[in-house]
Amino acid sequence: MFGIGVPELIVILVIVLIVFGAGKLPEIGGAIGKSIKNFKKSVREPDENETTQGTNTKKIDEKK
Repeated sequence: MFGIGVPELIVILVIVLIVFGAGKLPEIGGAIGKSIKNFKKSVREPDENETTQGTNTKKIDEKK
């Protein structure tokens, strides 16, 4: 995957550890996990605007 091997990943993890510190790593990991989960959820589910677009236009037209 993109030519990244184990040594490169270790170097990246060490740099992240130095920059953010050991205390922040669980918070960062949790935030990344939630972001990935929300992204997957949004890709799987249809957009609310697309599914309710027809009913919303009727309500707008009725108000006029």
